[in-house]
Formats: sequence, C-alpha cells, structure tokens
Amino acid sequence: MQVIPAIDLLDGHCVRLHQGDYDKVTRFSDDPVAQALSWQRQGAERLHLVDLDGARSGQPLNDTAIKAITAALEIPVQLGGGVRSPERADELLACGLDRVILGTVALEQPELVDQLARRHPGRVIVGIDAKNGKVATRGWISESSTEATDLARRFSRSGIAAIISTDIATDGTLAGPNLTALRAMAEASSVPVIASGGIGTLEHLLSLLSLEPAGVSGVIVGRALYDGRVDLGEALQAIGDGRLQDVINSFTA
Repeated sequence: MQVIPAIDLLDGHCVRLHQGDYDKVTRFSDDPVAQALSWQRQGAERLHLVDLDGARSGQPLNDTAIKAITAALEIPVQLGGGVRSPERADELLACGLDRVILGTVALEQPELVDQLARRHPGRVIVGIDAKNGKVATRGWISESSTEATDLARRFSRSGIAAIISTDIATDGTLAGPNLTALRAMAEASSVPVIASGGIGTLEHLLSLLSLEPAGVSGVIVGRALYDGRVDLGEALQAIGDGRLQDVINSFTA
C-alpha cells in the first residue's frame, strides 16, 4: 500500500481545510515547493496535489506553484481540483504532472472521463468525494443524490487508473478513516481505490491494510503529517518494508 503525502493549495499556500470548509483553513507553509521537496526527501514515492481554488471556482489560480513543484520533483505528482475540460487535463499532463484527478466533471460529464482515459491511458483518476454516501462536487459545496458506490461502478469500465475515495465527514478531523465506506467503495470498483480522509495516527494507517485485499492500494495523508502526528518515514516503513507484522505486534502486545 502506498502512503501519499498531500499538499492542498489555496492562494499559493499549503493549507488544510476542516471537513472541506473554506472558512476553516489552517495554513502550514508559504513555500509549497520546499514542502514538496521535503516529502520527497523523506521517502515519498508520489505526491498528491489539490488545487482548492480550482475546485471551488474552476479557475487555474495555482498554476505557478503547480508547475514549480512538478519541475522540482523527481517523483510522480498527481493533481485534482478544477480539472473540468479536456483542454485543462491535456495542459496539466503536458506540464509534467503524472496523473490528473477528475471530480466534479466525473459526475456532470462522465463521458468526458471516458474520453480522457482513452486519450491518456493510466493517467486519469476519478475522485469521488462523498458525504453520507452521496457524491459532493465543486469543492464539496454542492451535494448530489448520486450514491458514491454507483459512480465507482460506472467508472470501473472506463479504463481509469484508480479511484480516490474521500469521506468528507472525516477529512481533516484526524479521527480515523471510514473503513465501512472504503470497503463499500473497493467492493464496488474493479480498479484500485486510494483512501483519503481522517488519518491521524499510524494505527489508522495500519487499519487500512485489512482493506488491501479488497482493492485499497494507497492512502493520502495530509494534516497528520503537518501536525507531526504521523512521521512519513515511519509510516512508509510500517506499511511497505516487509516488517509490518513486527509493527502490528508492537501495537497489540
């Protein structure tokens, strides 16, 4: 399972929102490139970027920071937020991003996801953000009547690389992931599912390993890394270096 650090961009700064609320912002860094390089030095194999301005308005307000990060890093970088047209997806992939994440457009224009997945094999991810099991869009401002699991089934046949499943109720809370919702998403999807939301401790990360056989292949971690509640190097070691059972035993002894 891959542990993926997140950088959320708002007005060019690294921030975190509490449960997706733009009025509850914590700023962690004014230098997103330095922060990205720090995660790379600590062993990250992939970086997750979120353009919060793009998610809310659809406008590419953080492109300077996004391009600087992709130019500075050697590891692959994926980005979501405001990717709502084929032109925007093409532009981002051409500037060095490894993958683009389609959220709002996946609900509103699913055929566009199909088109982009065919055009860019292995480089398109669908982001499904849900509250009480229902899909939310446009920076989580709009809630729909669509079940998250139904949308996951729909895109399992589209040739996408993965689905990122975010539980809005737990995002930014550090209270732990919604394992029930994640299992439902993994069982509904025939492509890998990446968990997002709620990670606050190493134990939370380890709890996701029970879902790996169901198809949960990665986890995005944000606030817990910035707060120091989770050490990236320790998390990577615990999840992926073959000594996992020793770590589990240390928590159950």
